[in-house]
Amino acid sequence: MTERSLTDPTLPSACFAAHLPKRLSLRQPAAAYAPSNIALAKYWGKRDYVLNLPLNSSLSISLADWGSHTQIFPAATACDEVWLNGESLPLDSVFTQKIISFLNFFRREQMLPLRVETVNTLPTAAGLASSASGFAALTLALDKAFNLQLSHSVLSMLARFGSGSATRSLWHGFVRWDRGEKQDGSDSFARPLALDWPEFRIAIVPVDTGPKSRSSRDGMNHTVATSPLFQTWPAQAEADCTAVHMALEARDFATLGALSEANALALHATMMAARPALCYLKPQSWSVLEQLWAAREEGHEIYATMDAGANVKLLFLSSEESFVRHNFSTASVIRPFDQP
Repeated sequence: MTERSLTDPTLPSACFAAHLPKRLSLRQPAAAYAPSNIALAKYWGKRDYVLNLPLNSSLSISLADWGSHTQIFPAATACDEVWLNGESLPLDSVFTQKIISFLNFFRREQMLPLRVETVNTLPTAAGLASSASGFAALTLALDKAFNLQLSHSVLSMLARFGSGSATRSLWHGFVRWDRGEKQDGSDSFARPLALDWPEFRIAIVPVDTGPKSRSSRDGMNHTVATSPLFQTWPAQAEADCTAVHMALEARDFATLGALSEANALALHATMMAARPALCYLKPQSWSVLEQLWAAREEGHEIYATMDAGANVKLLFLSSEESFVRHNFSTASVIRPFDQP
């Protein structure tokens, strides 16, 4: 990480200016959808905070119709309007300020007041990557509204400034976000993997769908700054991402599941070793894991992953779907490769 990237707020603007026309005009109202995603190999920690560049690559699976629908219109007044799930939000709310800051990267000095309406089909701020789908959908909608016709690799790079995980939410299916090597972040974007796996399943086991007590961004910064275990995380996480990718290529579900679960547990161990400890998991989260591990002892090929939140995600193939529905009765089963 360079000292300049920590102190120079013009760097993100320069990234947008490199790909946008000098003047924008709102050609038409626009709408877009983006799915949320669950990382099978996770990123945690940044090599550049201003440019939102990760220390390690990551790989995810999309959540089909669990995501965000976003519409953009000209604002009726001279002020921006932000609506979430049918409710108009105050301009000084944290959510609204994040949206407006992202809009300003596109608008720069132009006066183009917009009305942004987003409807999430999953809980906000509950560790289910609603920010990923939200900023991905917003990026896609802005591309349409301003008739930019940018490539998806550029859109993925720009979405990164809203949420790191948004880089992976522009596509359905398996997606890999490469950390990149360039200082300006121009090679840090995601790409879809041409790997269809119709039998692949995810189940979301809800533990706590309310807002988290600490955001992922704050939790990440705290972990990096204080956890004695973090020193080994980036190299291990990069190796895990490569190994998960190889397991996908080989359609080796047992290896894929074991790697994804180990990667998630290592992440949470690193967070819990922070000082003071950071623990997103709750007693019920551990109960779900204990139930899962007991089922695996009985021969059921089911694995778990957990992001920065209390909810547990189960990974399995279609042959285990009836067992999961019966034994994890509160779970919502997602078929990522069904037509959304």
